[in-house]
Amino acid sequence: MDARKTSFPPIVDQDTRVLFLGSLPGEASLRAARYYAHPQNQFWRLVGAVIGDEGLPGLDYPNRLAALAAAGVGLWDVVADAVRQGSLDGAIRDHRPNDLAALVASLPVLRAIGFNGATAARIGRKMIGEPAGIVLIDLPSSSPAYTLNYAAKLHDWAKIRQFLRPLKDSAQR
Repeated sequence: MDARKTSFPPIVDQDTRVLFLGSLPGEASLRAARYYAHPQNQFWRLVGAVIGDEGLPGLDYPNRLAALAAAGVGLWDVVADAVRQGSLDGAIRDHRPNDLAALVASLPVLRAIGFNGATAARIGRKMIGEPAGIVLIDLPSSSPAYTLNYAAKLHDWAKIRQFLRPLKDSAQR
């Protein structure tokens, strides 16, 4: 019998303008207790390019998280816990979703949510609905299991850049 696997807490603050939502951490991430720990996952490279910090993948984990916070970027997963053998999204069974609507409502300057992969988008969109003033963007998965080349992934991920610019009035979304 496969064990239940649990997601990490959200990494957000009151200045989060963009939230990236994955599905559920893979085996390498769960072992390391950090987001996107698999060395072939392109998340850190893609996000580094999006926020204009090409050195992001080379930073240690706490400094990666600090760079995301400074750029107004948050992280979480759509699945709170599930049964899954291995790391593939297609193997997720009996999942319980995270309370995405409550998190979204708690972020006063959130402007966009990027779903990292089709599973994250399918589950996340169902949980979030259509939040006023927040753009939902389906992104190609950063996972090495999704074989689209890096340049093609970056083309879509780059759409997030426009939402990272500071707002003229921080009370607006």
